[in-house]
Amino acid sequence: MAADCEAWLNANPVEIGDLSDSFVSGEEDNGGFIIANKNINNEINGNWVASSSNSIHEARLKAKAKRRLRKNSSRDSGRGDSLSDNGDVVRGTSVAPTSPKSKLLDRKSRLGKGRGLPKKGGAGGKGVWGRSGEVYEPEAVDERDPNYDEDQENCVYETVVPPLDERDFEKTVTPIVQEYFEHGDTNEVAELLAELNLGPMRSVVPSLAVALALEAKASHRELTSRLLADLCGPVLSHGDMEKSFDKLLRELPDLVLDTPGAAQLVGQFIARAVSDQILSKTYIEGYKGKVDCEYARAALDRAAVLLKMSMGGLRIDSQWGTGGGQQPVIQLIKEMNLLLKEYILSGDSKEAERCLRDLEVPHFHHEFAYEAIVMVLESNGEKTFKMVLQLLKSLSMSSIITVDQMRRGYQRVYMDIAEINIDVPRAYFILEQFVDKSFSMGIIDVKLRDLCPCRGRKRYVSEGDGGVVKLESY
Repeated sequence: MAADCEAWLNANPVEIGDLSDSFVSGEEDNGGFIIANKNINNEINGNWVASSSNSIHEARLKAKAKRRLRKNSSRDSGRGDSLSDNGDVVRGTSVAPTSPKSKLLDRKSRLGKGRGLPKKGGAGGKGVWGRSGEVYEPEAVDERDPNYDEDQENCVYETVVPPLDERDFEKTVTPIVQEYFEHGDTNEVAELLAELNLGPMRSVVPSLAVALALEAKASHRELTSRLLADLCGPVLSHGDMEKSFDKLLRELPDLVLDTPGAAQLVGQFIARAVSDQILSKTYIEGYKGKVDCEYARAALDRAAVLLKMSMGGLRIDSQWGTGGGQQPVIQLIKEMNLLLKEYILSGDSKEAERCLRDLEVPHFHHEFAYEAIVMVLESNGEKTFKMVLQLLKSLSMSSIITVDQMRRGYQRVYMDIAEINIDVPRAYFILEQFVDKSFSMGIIDVKLRDLCPCRGRKRYVSEGDGGVVKLESY
């Protein structure tokens, strides 16, 4: 047996390192090798090869290449490795290897085909209308379509806004007018009304604005008169204005229930409209002998009287006054001084409160407190001292002048007392007394009282005092 193996090895020389790959298994017994498989043909990795050394070597190379390919394909599917006919490895485009964990949920092909882009350029998938940013051209009309109509090509589609009825009109226009009372921009109101399809309700806009202004302040009535003057022409016609004021005269009995002075106010609106050339000069004359309602007659009489007074120099355009936020500061200071002088003469604190509230300058009430204290410092009698204290107490209790505004008024006097003392030598002494009384009446707090400045004066007394310097406060 040993002689046969030696003869076979001499006929087919094999390297020693390849013996483990050539034989399937072997056992060592009694110092020799026992060959388990004596067949000439061998199987390497499932491939039957011939017994020649060249065939065994080629089969071994192919098996190694297949193992390498299977190992690399699990790591990188984009390389596109393949085998040629002679067993050489052909590599495609090299791609940086990635971690196998990132490929678990990857649905792209592992065969190396394609560029890894989404299907259909991103336009595929359920519920997808097309690619992002894709614009579809208008579809051409097919004349062979059984539903084809020649008039379709000449159709012009426009957005139709239905006209407003009475209920929708009040809900839509009322917020516009109320916002106008806050910002005072007539151009914005004109733009908003132009976007609405008012229809037959166009002539109701002025009457609605006037009805809202009757329940508002004087400054809002002035804004309403300006609004009517700016709307006449671009948005409303003169005929719409006349119809609107006719409606106001008919509804005066109902307006008087909410606003007792509605008849006089409507008369002022009519006079202002005639002065602004919104209504014709013959508008009032057209009602002579045709009015049965006493309220309408009173309104027309009021308008006629104002127009006659305007011929004598009365300015109707300023009959409502100007709101506080729109008045200059100098004008406001003059009106506050007149208000204080009138109060000193009449002693009516309720009227003073009403006049101060009508100025509509709550942010400027510190000026009123400042002017009142300065008036006390410049006066010589006790009457002004006591009346101003009582007025400030009343305004503080009713919260017409807030705590912050009152504090700012006193602080302004503290800052200007040095200049006031030049004209009024006893200003420091009077201010100290006034501040103490204000604290005792609850107008100011203890902190504001302690901030009151006091002037120390050095006075050298007679020689009998030994030349001691005494401090005396005025």
